[in-house]
Amino acid sequence: MAENRQGHGPGGGPGRHGYQKPKNLRGTLGKLLQYLGKYRAVLLVVVFLLVVSSACTVGGSYLIKPLINDYILPGDFPGLVKMLALMGGVYVTGALCSFGYARIMVHVAQNTVSRIRAELFDKMQSLPLQYFDTHTHGELMSRYTNDIETVSEALNNSFGSLVSCSLNFLGTIAMMIVLSPILTGVTVVMLGVMLGVVKVIGGRSRRYFAAQQKAIGAVNGYIEEMIEGQKVIKVFNHEAAAKEGFGALNETYRRSATRAQAYSGAMMPAMGNLSHVNYALTCCIGGLLAIRTGDLGGLAAFLNYTKQVSQPVTQISQQVNTILAAVAGAERVFEVMEAAPELDAGKTTLTRVTEKRDGTLAEAAFDTGAWAWKRPDGSLVPLRGDVRFDHVTFGYDERKIILHEISLFAKPGQKIAFVGSTGAGKTTITSLINRFYEIQSGTITYDGIDVREIEKDSLRRSLGVVLQDTHLFTGTVADNIRYGRLEATDEEVEAAARLAGADTFIRHLPQGYETVLSGDGGNLSQGERQLLNIARAACANPPVLILDEATSSIDTRTEKLIERGMDRLMAGRTVFVIAHRLSTVRNAKAIMVLEQGRIIERGDHEDLIEQHGRYYQLYTGQAELS
Repeated sequence: MAENRQGHGPGGGPGRHGYQKPKNLRGTLGKLLQYLGKYRAVLLVVVFLLVVSSACTVGGSYLIKPLINDYILPGDFPGLVKMLALMGGVYVTGALCSFGYARIMVHVAQNTVSRIRAELFDKMQSLPLQYFDTHTHGELMSRYTNDIETVSEALNNSFGSLVSCSLNFLGTIAMMIVLSPILTGVTVVMLGVMLGVVKVIGGRSRRYFAAQQKAIGAVNGYIEEMIEGQKVIKVFNHEAAAKEGFGALNETYRRSATRAQAYSGAMMPAMGNLSHVNYALTCCIGGLLAIRTGDLGGLAAFLNYTKQVSQPVTQISQQVNTILAAVAGAERVFEVMEAAPELDAGKTTLTRVTEKRDGTLAEAAFDTGAWAWKRPDGSLVPLRGDVRFDHVTFGYDERKIILHEISLFAKPGQKIAFVGSTGAGKTTITSLINRFYEIQSGTITYDGIDVREIEKDSLRRSLGVVLQDTHLFTGTVADNIRYGRLEATDEEVEAAARLAGADTFIRHLPQGYETVLSGDGGNLSQGERQLLNIARAACANPPVLILDEATSSIDTRTEKLIERGMDRLMAGRTVFVIAHRLSTVRNAKAIMVLEQGRIIERGDHEDLIEQHGRYYQLYTGQAELS
């Protein structure tokens, strides 16, 4: 809503919700597992491959003991060759299993993330406008970029790696105990030291990574807003303020990222050095034991396990960080999915009468092809475009009422205009007709039916809206006009463009109606974009038309050129006009003058001029209309 939307100035920092530890780890993991449940059979294959891969990794190292004791020391070289071939087969099998489960997990992860992304987008289509008024574009975009991508990374690599590392760690410890309980005790003590280091460094790393994620969300959102608002920034010479605002956010991101990466980078060197210390101690003690027992192969195998045992610990700590970040991202995605959708209890639908019926006289009176409201009991009400407000009170926030006791009516075919200062409630009234928001009290009827009883899709299909802020989609000119009614033929699209006065400039485009627009129609003038917006509404051919300052972006000369087209567009329709230029509403059946959410004057142009009130002041230039 233009009168309620909150934004961030070029010099200010946007208030973003950053990444944090998941509030409900178990619940969010449960929801993720529900998505993975579709691939239950495939995941069983993954588990099998993980087990085989880990068994090959751990078992391959154990084969060093018989390799040395039974073949190298006795000098059995034919047996040695066979043993080496066996070890090679074990490691190749492990490598193939690792490759297999990695490929399968990529397939599962991308399909799962694609489904989550699609459901998130579908959910956003069902959310009320109020949700988008209270969440910035950058914040919502971060759900698709940062949040879903962290989930994708975790599913691709982290979950499989976590299971694999855990199996390797447990298998390695078990084999170390089998080989030498004494040396295992030394290793366990060193692992305790390593875990303490992981806890200290990992805890700080997680904290700073959370701050980093929060900072990057703020930076990305700020950049998006600045790119969208470049024209405003340049118009008001706010480049310096924009750079200052970005500099502050960028510095916060730099500090957080530096600390996060510093602690993250310290993990591997610390663990590596502790592993070397552990290896040295094991060599010294193990050497003494080997001299006494003569088990040189067992010592070699144990030393190999010693080098391996710390790697899973380090990797597990890193994967846990990634998974926690992914769960936090998934939690934010699920918060959107679980947001309350736009409520719609309406049962009355819009239907087209396809044939004469032998029903009631009212039903039999309908012309074939006419539109009508179909009530739950099956009765039909003709679609005429009669809109009435009866003591309507509304506020976006119940503590701050925007409209106070608004009563008005528009009979079929009448043109009703709203004038008044910015924030007076003009756009809000038209948004209530669409049921973008629910009123606190009073009633709004459409052809005698309370709009709350009409299905929202049907209600909005019968309304055409031309907004002040134009928005064109990537596609051809014809596609953008056809957005008003997707089944419209090429002839109907061209007729709508002629009606809006857009046909002439469209035919001068490089490919005419097939010219591809991108960047919100950046290669068109503001007036041309607005003409396409008007043509889109004409293509919809609605019985009720809402013009929200539709010609405010068009110069006076262009406005006069399309005035007859606009008159043809409005002919026979109920029209609500929010006026920027009072000259455009002189022929309105009724003009409502609003101030602070109240209608302070009403009547046609001549009546209001004679009253010498607020409208007279606005029309004669004694007061400003903004």
